[in-house]
Amino acid sequence: MELLDKLKWRYAAKAMNGKKVPQEKIDNIIEAISLAPTSSGLQPFEVIVITNQEVKEKIRPIAWNQSVITDCSHLFVFAAWDTYTAERINKMFDLTNSVRDMKNEGWENYRQMLLNSYPQKDAEENFNHAAKQAYIAFSQAIAAAAFEGVDSTPLEGFDADALDEILGLRAKGLRSCVMLPVGYRDTENDWLVNLTKVRKSKEDLVTLID
Repeated sequence: MELLDKLKWRYAAKAMNGKKVPQEKIDNIIEAISLAPTSSGLQPFEVIVITNQEVKEKIRPIAWNQSVITDCSHLFVFAAWDTYTAERINKMFDLTNSVRDMKNEGWENYRQMLLNSYPQKDAEENFNHAAKQAYIAFSQAIAAAAFEGVDSTPLEGFDADALDEILGLRAKGLRSCVMLPVGYRDTENDWLVNLTKVRKSKEDLVTLID
């Protein structure tokens, strides 16, 4: 119930007060991101964590001038692989074999299946697939932040091409897909802070097939 209570507490903060989040809490959020499930365990994304105020100031104008970007403690940018390549796939499979100190025939067959599939697909299709995996980790980061008593604000409202340029992502084979400022709510200036959370009823949300 503790997690549910934290999720009921959280909301998309519209104003933050600039207070710094302790590094231990940030590390726990990052660990939760790392532990998120992804298709074939490839983790086809990277997370850029920005505390540099000058960089945040550059990002704010290309994100609808949202104050949480500059007033947050840490700005998380989730950037997905621009496509799947044999090198990227092999790197993750080799890492798995190294960590587990074993090779498995079925696992190697699965590797080959991916190598025969993903790299031949259209890059945009691959990016969209990778971005979906990033969103899984993004959602887990939101829950982890709430568990730590830290506010967060999911942001898709930004110029992705401009953000990629500011952070030099394309040169790394990455494309930004979503941002998550984390910090602490500014209770005096956030119009949303005291409003009741509204969600669909379970009847409208869930269809049970038994």
